[in-house]
Amino acid sequence: MAFARTCSVALVGVEGVVVEVQADLEPGVAAFTLVGLPDKSLIESRDRVRAAVVNSGAEWPQKKLTVGLSPASVPKAGSGFDLAVACAVLGAGERIDPRVLADIVMIGELGLDGRVRPVRGILPAVLAAADAGYEQVVVPECAAAEAALVPGVSVLGVRSLRQLIAVLADEPVPDEEPDDPGRPDPLLAALRVPGTGAATGMHSGGAARHDQGHDLADVVGQRSARTAVEVAAAGGHHLFLEGPPGAGKTMLAERLPGLLPPLTRQESLEVTAVHSVAGLLPAGEPLIDTAPYCAPHHSATMQALVGGGPGSARPGAVSLSHRGVLFLDETPEFSSHALDALRQPLEAGHVVIARSAGVVRFPATFLMVLAANPCPCGRFSRTDDFCECPPAAIRRYQARLSGPLLDRVDLRVEVDRVTRAEFDAGARGESTATVADRVRGARDRAAARLAGTPWRTNSEVPGRELRSRWRAVSGAMDEAERSLERGALTARGVDRVLRVAWTVADLMGHDQPDATDVALALQLRTGVPRGVPMAIGALT
Repeated sequence: MAFARTCSVALVGVEGVVVEVQADLEPGVAAFTLVGLPDKSLIESRDRVRAAVVNSGAEWPQKKLTVGLSPASVPKAGSGFDLAVACAVLGAGERIDPRVLADIVMIGELGLDGRVRPVRGILPAVLAAADAGYEQVVVPECAAAEAALVPGVSVLGVRSLRQLIAVLADEPVPDEEPDDPGRPDPLLAALRVPGTGAATGMHSGGAARHDQGHDLADVVGQRSARTAVEVAAAGGHHLFLEGPPGAGKTMLAERLPGLLPPLTRQESLEVTAVHSVAGLLPAGEPLIDTAPYCAPHHSATMQALVGGGPGSARPGAVSLSHRGVLFLDETPEFSSHALDALRQPLEAGHVVIARSAGVVRFPATFLMVLAANPCPCGRFSRTDDFCECPPAAIRRYQARLSGPLLDRVDLRVEVDRVTRAEFDAGARGESTATVADRVRGARDRAAARLAGTPWRTNSEVPGRELRSRWRAVSGAMDEAERSLERGALTARGVDRVLRVAWTVADLMGHDQPDATDVALALQLRTGVPRGVPMAIGALT
């Protein structure tokens, strides 16, 4: 009997489980049996591995072959086990020393000619291997930069099985002729599935610098909406923009990511892991260091928003916008079931998808921006009578956004129609760079205050902590509490007003929220004027 083992990784969402790949050769009729809860694509690896081994110049053992994937109780999916299966078989056949394979994690798909193709989820797979104590990984050559992001792991990138056999057998490594420089690399086909970007509303290039050429100074007028965008960026607060078509709602949302600070190293790894699993990593950019922006079409299903789908669950728009911005334009046109499914990730910061094969958890800490017209024709306003929609139609249209969903939105602003005077004068406000500096300063003050806690922004702090540890100035919350008594605010709404007040105080440089800060927070929450200026820059 001949036996060899090596390791690979099974992904469950963005979390990995190290799988031991065992190969056993016994005398008998030549056969290849694969056990350990493999899916369809993994079962087909038997034919891919056999052809790849033969076309790489190695001999396929003519014995009874059993390959086991342990632990057997964990479902395995995908073609990323091919490389490990091939090396385990070659180790059992004594083409490679089995002792060399034992402590190496191998991830990659094999082509019939022996070339090693990349698979989705390289980064989370290598992270799982590092957490399990493994120090050596083998990945496709074109994914080596992504795997090298994990510290403390030695990464070997190979282009073919032939090269890997030579490295493991301590033989001269053959040169593989590269493809023509002007042609697309066919090895990247597994990562470039048509439609994945359009289905989620990701910009071309994934989460790369989508805000190029988008300056907040381009927005004409909209003083209150610009203030709300700044407060949203500073505290991570969700935002609802309501106004007629052409008022600038989409322009404001597109410029919001440019106000967010760069991602930390840990945040970058989290975002990159999600996009790696989804197959949306930008070419040549293994690490995403800027806030992602995702704007799905209003025809998106619940699965497209929160994740799921047939087979193994895939991340949805809420996870693709993790640590960034999720923009839902024409929000009332979305399915009510899809919108209500957002309530759980808005509170928890993650999505849990239960399937018969198991439970998958995806991160989903995002800043949500909703945009809507005030009525079906879009011209309804309290200041003019351009709208011709019946009152019942207006009520039905506005009722498409449920109260529980809107109660989780901290900032609600009416975006007024741009006047002729504003348009002729240009009415240019502050630039993105100027506002981003204030946002960065406010986030630094919040980070210093929240040091030693599990929270990073004001929007994450629970209400009980705000009421006990970080109170507003005495008497500053009186108006908010009176609104609670009148039923204008819920208990959750009062807590959210206090969170926004802390963000306003951070932008103003105040040690505690005072009555002015709370009044501005109430105005941004309810839309009712409170007699305070709506420009943070003017107040600072």
